[in-house]
Amino acid sequence: MSHLPRFWNLGWSSFLDWWSNQSVVSEQGPSPLYGQQDMNEPLLDNSEGQLFLTEAFKVIIEEVLCKGTDVKEKVCEWREPEELAALLDLELRENGEPQHQLLQRIRDVAKYSVKTNHPRFFNQLFAGVDYHALTGRFLTEALNTSQYTYEVAPVFVLMEDEVLSKLRSLVGWAEGDGIFCPGGTMSNMYAMNVARYRAFPEVKLKGMWSLPRLAVFTSQQSHYSVMKAAAFQGIGTENVFKVKVDDRGCMIPEDLGETIELAKSQGAVPFFVHATSGTTVQGAFDPLEPIADICDRQGLWMHVDAAWGGSVLFSKEHKHLMRGVERADSVTWNPHKMMLTGLQCSAILLKDTTHLLKHCHSADAKYLFQQDKFYDTSLDTGDKSIQCGRKVDCLKLWLMWKAVGSKGLEERVDRAFTHTRYLVEEMKRREGFELIGKPLFVNVCFWFIPPSLRGKENSPDYNDRLSKVAPVIKERMMKQGTMMLGYQPQGGRVNFFRMIVISPQLSHQDMTFCLNEIERLGNDL
Repeated sequence: MSHLPRFWNLGWSSFLDWWSNQSVVSEQGPSPLYGQQDMNEPLLDNSEGQLFLTEAFKVIIEEVLCKGTDVKEKVCEWREPEELAALLDLELRENGEPQHQLLQRIRDVAKYSVKTNHPRFFNQLFAGVDYHALTGRFLTEALNTSQYTYEVAPVFVLMEDEVLSKLRSLVGWAEGDGIFCPGGTMSNMYAMNVARYRAFPEVKLKGMWSLPRLAVFTSQQSHYSVMKAAAFQGIGTENVFKVKVDDRGCMIPEDLGETIELAKSQGAVPFFVHATSGTTVQGAFDPLEPIADICDRQGLWMHVDAAWGGSVLFSKEHKHLMRGVERADSVTWNPHKMMLTGLQCSAILLKDTTHLLKHCHSADAKYLFQQDKFYDTSLDTGDKSIQCGRKVDCLKLWLMWKAVGSKGLEERVDRAFTHTRYLVEEMKRREGFELIGKPLFVNVCFWFIPPSLRGKENSPDYNDRLSKVAPVIKERMMKQGTMMLGYQPQGGRVNFFRMIVISPQLSHQDMTFCLNEIERLGNDL
């Protein structure tokens, strides 16, 4: 025990005596415990901090928002992990660093990060920057509050309610419920949890042992969050029944009906159908009307994962892709994708008006949700959430929506579709680009067939050789920093590219460049 602090074995009164001798107010001056700090002065210097923030913003604007959106600059400055770790000097030390060195740290972080605002970043389901939304993100961080009670977040409680109401109206519901969640995966988990609670409310008190074997239904191309939700909630991934899709990636309703009957024959109890509007890879939209018919007949909760595709509801021209969504019980929608609010911004929307969301998740914490407060406690929305602290995600969306209006958001959606059509037509004109079906959305999936493989589709090693093309081109583009787009295998298809066309910074020249660059990087393969 000799290695423990000297006061470890003291009695309580002896410990208090020892502590009193450490007082910062003594004839001998400040205690070594606090260094030379004057305890009548704040620990942090606001003026110094604000000066640093001003200088940091200059770096951010120059390195991230100017260079990061300039087509003459690289999308990424690739380094291998060991080299990158050394360049960044990641070690945390005992003493702090001067501000000029910290500003250099910010420059380094910006320099070696992927520029997702760059016009030639096609890699994810998010891209580009909206400056009004970005301002909302900065303001959210500066205000640093938690969205659980009206007393600490009065502006944002009211703002979230308005934004959710507007999103629900686009779905087609005059009333309902909802909450912002930390990402589409969590929104989908909320939907499954609330659906289970509606079907078996005793699960909240008694747990899964009191329930029969439950069955979830989703398409073969749905997001992997369905499997995660089933595992996380104790339903089990073996009880997620995958429904067949057509060549476009859309769920086949007839197979849904057959799969439900199959689950029943195995002793499972169906309760939840997870449809998708905008699948991750192909951008497919499940046919919601016939799926809703099946759910109505079977008494099942119908959830629509529109995390990716929900924004088509802004467009008069393209909202038909989600025809029937108003018949769903819940909808996931991620404005941080096509609407460009910035990560992260995801809503779970419910048609329910009986407060299922709160009944399912509430824990009635007395220190937060006192019922004798001086204002209307229904404004304390935190007990709807499985979180305690919850980040404000509505401000960036609200400020952007205020700035451009619903018409401006519609224009963005329509423009993305226009760019997609242009890209597809350009591919059709070029030898070596093979589309995987006609895109329903703004996901363009294709193979690049290098000259060495053209006309050799019947060779026994064709698929094996083709599967290696996309990874090599991806490596080359990243190491040269010219652009980024993703690839993946799917089902029986070997690796193919998936290009996402949504950034408002995009021009036709950028897409032409992309095709030229793929040819340049892959013609020797």
